Amino acid sequence: MATDFLTGPATELRVLRPDDFDPWYDTLIRAFGGVPESVEERELWNALTEFDRSLGVWEGDACVGTAGAFTFRVTVPGGASVPAAGVTMVGVAATHRRRGVLTSMMRRQLDDVRSWGEPLAVLTASEPVIYGRFGYAAATFSLSAEIDTSRVRLSVPAGADDVRLRYAAPADVLDMCEDVYARLVPLRPGMLARQPGWERVGLLDPESERDGASPLQCVVAERGGEVAGYARFRVKLGWGETGHNGTVILDDLAALDPATEGALWRFLFGVDLTTTLTVRGRPVDDVWQHQVSDIRRCRTRSRDSLYVRLVDVGAALEARTYQAPVDVVFEVEDDFCPWNAGRWRLSGDAKGATCSRTSDAADLALSVRELGAAYLGGVSLGALGAAGRVREVRAGALAEAAVGFGGAVAPWLPHGF
Repeated sequence: MATDFLTGPATELRVLRPDDFDPWYDTLIRAFGGVPESVEERELWNALTEFDRSLGVWEGDACVGTAGAFTFRVTVPGGASVPAAGVTMVGVAATHRRRGVLTSMMRRQLDDVRSWGEPLAVLTASEPVIYGRFGYAAATFSLSAEIDTSRVRLSVPAGADDVRLRYAAPADVLDMCEDVYARLVPLRPGMLARQPGWERVGLLDPESERDGASPLQCVVAERGGEVAGYARFRVKLGWGETGHNGTVILDDLAALDPATEGALWRFLFGVDLTTTLTVRGRPVDDVWQHQVSDIRRCRTRSRDSLYVRLVDVGAALEARTYQAPVDVVFEVEDDFCPWNAGRWRLSGDAKGATCSRTSDAADLALSVRELGAAYLGGVSLGALGAAGRVREVRAGALAEAAVGFGGAVAPWLPHGF
């Protein structure tokens, strides 16, 4: 589609050129408050930016809008790795709000994603209210916690005592940690297969963002002489009238088996001179919740994480499997990407699926947003139906589809982009 929503004099939307990066990036930083990033961060994002997949809106020599799309593959139910455009670096100059800048970038970007043959677009939203009108919906959620490790005890699985833990400089064991991460990617929907260079993002450690905590530390876990897990974290010491009250701040943890994971969590619970373990951005079904002695003293909470947009309904629904047989006709509404609108018959099970256009009567009616929310198995179609977001046309169709779309584990986005 070639619709141009821009208004105003001499405004141009174009693909980003390498020599445009600095003013383009400055516009983005200003849109997010204007706090400059470190030279290291700027250089890394310059290296990771895919210029031919990035857009800028210019008024004369001034950049007034930014948007990019990283090349990712995201795990979907069944373990397949599906191409997805990782929408990123979206910003509009405050001087140019409500002039069609964002809408024009989203229009061009989704047209491009379709032309690239990528059935999904995904993003993390600074303001969730913005992206619903472009067909995105929250599909994964993340867990945060403030665990009182002075009062809460942890019971770990058998075999944890056989795991050897050792400190290591994060950069020195980066390849080993990336290997552990890569082996976990197919096991949980929502996880991203990282492109070369992305491993460096996990090592960014600007002092300005530590809030008094230590530099990034790393402990690796070994079983049978091989690295089977790792934890990256910081420690922020504190002292009160009754003694120490420091905090461990977990940055990243991954493990290949329950014993290794238990050993790493036990280590974090027991770091000297600390009484709190701060956990952010973890899976909502993270295992430690079933190993603690008092979940109330862990102060858990969840929030939206990965937003999913089906760019090609048929290809996206065919790419995943379904935990129970499903045969359903969806009447899909999609005003922003009208090529998706209409009726689709989905037939699938745990072995695979087909999804194609049909003239058969609809069983369920919904918008592309509800399909995106339910796509990874973390949001129930049944719950969306109860909220009035999915309309059941054929009695019983909603329950059947809801079971099929569910998953054995919660989907999870392990890091932002």
